[in-house]
Amino acid sequence: MGKVVLVTGAARQLAGRFVRRVQREPDVARVIAVDSVRPERHLGGAEFVQADIRQPTIARVLAEHAVDTVVHLDVTGTPAPTFGVGSGPGSGRNPRGRATLKETNVIGTMQLLGACQKAPSVQRLVVKSSTNVYGSAPRDPAVFDESTPPKSLPSGGFAKDTVEVEGYVRGFARRRPDVAVCVLRFANILGPHADTPLAEYFSLPVLPTVLGYDPRLQFVHEEDVMEVLRIASSEPRRGTLNSGTFNIAGDGVLLLSQTARRLGKPTLPLLLPALGWVRSALRVVGMTDFSPEQVRLLTHGRVVRTTEMRQTLGFEPAYTTAETFADFARSRKPGLLPPERLAHSVDRLAEALLDQPADASGGDGHHRSHAT
Repeated sequence: MGKVVLVTGAARQLAGRFVRRVQREPDVARVIAVDSVRPERHLGGAEFVQADIRQPTIARVLAEHAVDTVVHLDVTGTPAPTFGVGSGPGSGRNPRGRATLKETNVIGTMQLLGACQKAPSVQRLVVKSSTNVYGSAPRDPAVFDESTPPKSLPSGGFAKDTVEVEGYVRGFARRRPDVAVCVLRFANILGPHADTPLAEYFSLPVLPTVLGYDPRLQFVHEEDVMEVLRIASSEPRRGTLNSGTFNIAGDGVLLLSQTARRLGKPTLPLLLPALGWVRSALRVVGMTDFSPEQVRLLTHGRVVRTTEMRQTLGFEPAYTTAETFADFARSRKPGLLPPERLAHSVDRLAEALLDQPADASGGDGHHRSHAT
């Protein structure tokens, strides 16, 4: 008969792409795409069901279609776009705000898990999460693995939502040990079609940064997101286990200063108190999750270990962090400064600074004294 796969958040571009992708799997018989609004893009041969996962009606959808695999992608930091518009600040995003977004992330997940618990047909659950669960703090370890506790739990925004979502998923896994549960903690998702808070940040003409900090960042390409979701929702191959919690990120890291140079965009270093005013201004123009947690990421950064992703889940990303960012940068309008010229200028400045003597008193023997 084949599997019946239900995908939440189908009106969003990432979930919509996965709906179209999973239909090509030979062991998938039907795909049920669910969202509270109708998608703008065609979903192929999937059956669309307009339903709000915050409502108990989602239980009826699972039962009526005898769903055996649930892929929960309606956990996000940005609201869904309105009809006929794209993404980005000022592009007509749904103005319902942060409160409704949190309801969908947290209350929607609770309702969906409650429905899955009562549905005997459900055998596999895949949940989109984020490395945001680790937070960003000054005394964080250099690299997080899946078992590393955060130094301080996120206090708000999408990061706090993901912590709550994972807590409910762990409770579900205890109540339904017969269901294979896979939680994918994605690093910052980027690519030509990225619709994430960090993509919005990088789309600004000038990038506000925290004075004195240059954080390490990791990215995962949206194409790799499609592939790892496919693996997680399929039957495990020999030697792999498609259940558990996994960090998902491309190899390597980039410094925030490197991302600015590669975009050709100037930065605006600010003291932390001033960033509070910037956050308020950006919310006015449509950036919904430039939250304190986002500011902490742009201050302290975050790097995760992906050993389990490779050894246990059996997934090898096609894109490194640098390649992911390069593909994203190519899809955006050129910055105010040509990246090549900016990088060359920065390199020349760094060389000049390195050539300067370390001791202004002439301790290296080459400094010319200006004392009179």
